[in-house]
Amino acid sequence: MTGNVISGYAVMFNSETVIAGEFRERIAQGAFTRTLKDMPDVVAILSHDSGRVLGRVSAGTLTLREDRIGLWFSLDADPSTPEGQTAIGTVGRQDVKGCSFGFQVRAEDWQDGGNRLPLRTITDVDLYEITLTAFPAYESTSAALTRAEHNATAATERIRRRAEAAQRLRGIR
Repeated sequence: MTGNVISGYAVMFNSETVIAGEFRERIAQGAFTRTLKDMPDVVAILSHDSGRVLGRVSAGTLTLREDRIGLWFSLDADPSTPEGQTAIGTVGRQDVKGCSFGFQVRAEDWQDGGNRLPLRTITDVDLYEITLTAFPAYESTSAALTRAEHNATAATERIRRRAEAAQRLRGIR
């Protein structure tokens, strides 16, 4: 593997967007804390298409981390697959530079918008997927390519992630 790493923010906290012209929405800091603690087998895909898998947590090819800014990801894209080639090419050229995510809301708060649309603040989610997309609902998201072909640190990190993922699958924490 050549170490084509795509990383960025699949979610930026407290960034507002309008959903279907009906309401404003934002994701609160900490909305992913519970789901990441349990670390479900989240996948990375292209344009919400489950047939175009790019990586997954259990395989050690997708890393997710919540920080004060948002939900950060690192994806080790495989250039030997058509999906990996597409992701590397389109993100590398910045034709695709945003993200989205597939989730189920566990907890939310609503505020009357007054003269504006109502505001939904999502405070807890079950996360299923992150996706690279040309048309993100949240324009503040990001995705960029880093080639780490000769970076021993990146290779070591990938090996560590795969070993940790294998341990999690066996119930070892």
